[in-house]
Amino acid sequence: MLNLTNLRTIPPLLLQASSYTNLVVIAAIALILFFLVIRNVRIVPQAKTFVIERLGTYHATWQTGIHAKIPFVDRISNVITLKERVADFDPQAVITKDNVTMQIDTVIFYQVMDSKLYTYGIESPILAIENLSATTLRNIIGDLELDQTLTSRDVINTKMREILDIATDPWGIKVNRVELKNIMPPREIQQAMERQMKAEREKREKILIAEGVKEATIREAEGDKQAVILRAEAKKEQDIREAEGEAQAILTVQEATARGLKMIKDVQADEGLISLR
Repeated sequence: MLNLTNLRTIPPLLLQASSYTNLVVIAAIALILFFLVIRNVRIVPQAKTFVIERLGTYHATWQTGIHAKIPFVDRISNVITLKERVADFDPQAVITKDNVTMQIDTVIFYQVMDSKLYTYGIESPILAIENLSATTLRNIIGDLELDQTLTSRDVINTKMREILDIATDPWGIKVNRVELKNIMPPREIQQAMERQMKAEREKREKILIAEGVKEATIREAEGDKQAVILRAEAKKEQDIREAEGEAQAILTVQEATARGLKMIKDVQADEGLISLR
């Protein structure tokens, strides 16, 4: 067993080498610990979750914030965004109730509500939503005729959203909105629809022209009527003024005659008075 006497006999270089080795070991241990801390401390960003497995089994769902996992025991199984997502699927071939085949392009807005169910509930959630969307769309369109399909987008959107939302609950998914982006009937039906739309536009144009002519005729007739009324009122006013003028002239003549007769009477009275004197 070593004692102080024996230590004094150890060469100085050997002591220096031993101290250097200890420092290297301590530094290596510190570096390993630092590396383990860095690798196992995670910050979960806003609107995301981390699904954690412990020894291959679901352990927890990390929400926004800082978390630490046990090295070699815990692992991050899935990183899931909680933001609303958009799934734009390829056009689906559907058949209406009156046996018309058409292509319909759908867009689905969905959001992950349960990260655990989304991770373990189904193998490929997006593929499952696409297949479920196609099946649901075919079932709904199969109960509608062509005209109803073209004019009932809101009804179809609502039905699809309700059905998909219920069906995706076990997968931790909420379907917020479904939109029929494009409805493409066969070419011959499109041409017939274009001809019908053209005929309707021409019909509306003719109606507008006829209404314009009618309005112009009415306005012209009203203008003529107003002109006749104005002319009649002017003639009436003229006749009244002429009658008033004639009456005034007669009154003036009568007043002048009365004054003349009065003057004659006054003169005769004066002459009679003179003769009496």
